[in-house]
Amino acid sequence: MRAFIASLTGTSLEWYDFAVYSAASALVFGKLFFPSEDPLTGALLAFSTYAVGYVSRPLGGFVFGRLGDVIGRKKVLVATLVLIGAATFLIGLIPTQATIGPAAPVLLVLLRFAQGVGVGGEWGGAVLLTSEYGDTRSRGFWASAAQIGPPAGNLMANGVLAALGALLTEQQFFSWGWRIAFLLSGVLVLFGLWIRVRLEETPVFKAMEAGGDRPQAPIKEVFTTQPRALIAAVLCRVAPDVLYAMFTVFVLTYATQKLGMARSSALTAVLIGSALQIVLIPLAGALSDRWNRRRMYLCGTVAAGVWPFVFFLMTDGGGSWGLLVLGVVGALVIHSLLYGPQAAFVAEQFTPRLRYTGSSLAYTLAGVIGGAVAPLLFTALLGTFGTWLPLALYLVCTAVLTIVGVLLGRDADHDEDERYVEETAHRTREHAATAARDD
Repeated sequence: MRAFIASLTGTSLEWYDFAVYSAASALVFGKLFFPSEDPLTGALLAFSTYAVGYVSRPLGGFVFGRLGDVIGRKKVLVATLVLIGAATFLIGLIPTQATIGPAAPVLLVLLRFAQGVGVGGEWGGAVLLTSEYGDTRSRGFWASAAQIGPPAGNLMANGVLAALGALLTEQQFFSWGWRIAFLLSGVLVLFGLWIRVRLEETPVFKAMEAGGDRPQAPIKEVFTTQPRALIAAVLCRVAPDVLYAMFTVFVLTYATQKLGMARSSALTAVLIGSALQIVLIPLAGALSDRWNRRRMYLCGTVAAGVWPFVFFLMTDGGGSWGLLVLGVVGALVIHSLLYGPQAAFVAEQFTPRLRYTGSSLAYTLAGVIGGAVAPLLFTALLGTFGTWLPLALYLVCTAVLTIVGVLLGRDADHDEDERYVEETAHRTREHAATAARDD
């Protein structure tokens, strides 16, 4: 349970950092860092920097994922927490374009890049921290601790921004109020570090270390020995990422600029859905331990492809806040059914000695083709066609990709970790006996 709490707390704090940037991209950055006469153009440029956080994730996956299988899960998780927290804190200090000109968006992009690198290395370790400690037959539930991080972080981020928006005038919020949400990261990171540094390594990595079985070139091994596992793990993440980007990031722009709603109303809708996810995600993870994980994932993916049509038909032509809440909540319920079991499904695709590297690569590469470009494409499609239909069709295409990935994946092997630990220990004893005889 300590590992579950550490994983949940750490990822929530890191996703607070990531989510506060995402919300600010939709609400603040277009005006302050990419001023334009056309609000959609400013939002498009702001979402471009949002995408940088996803594009840079593979670098974090390559660097930290490899280190996670070489030097250990715990050390890497401490490093990623520090990196993301420092980058977020510094964003709160950047002068706007009106103050320092083009240097402002450049600094913003560089710090967003650093955020993405940290998140790219965080996810795989957070998943393994709990799933390699807990009962493998309950891996869906234990691994879901890392999955609760995004909605919890999103809830905190949007909650802080909503509170600031309510307490401050619009001029105060745009002048300095938004910075408070980023500066809070410094305090949150210290708390996360206090929890993580007290943990021990997982049993699987201890076995790898004791048996001298740590991979020398884990990235190369994943690509050469487990390509099907990598493809399956990448594709299974695409539709959930795009669905989440639509209903937690792009929906803020859609609600304020197309439906004519207030910023606080749109944020509140996302807050309600995110709050429900904190409960639904672990429940979905636990359900996947009792029902076939792949079958459950397929059902959720089909629902993800259908729901945007329902949402846009409900809200098109009207500014009903109740319908907006219903649409966002429905989408995030579907996302929970996918996101809860996702961590376990991805981790189970790879062998224990390559699991951190494989999981991190899958997570980060999927982010590039999924969540990174989604808000950008949504905004561009809406601006080009002026209708929601291309947006819904885009999500259908991502659902097809995810279905292919799930069909390529393998079911859980609950005894794999235990066999690996025992076999490694057996080899270690044999080596020690051989060395003793030679002496």
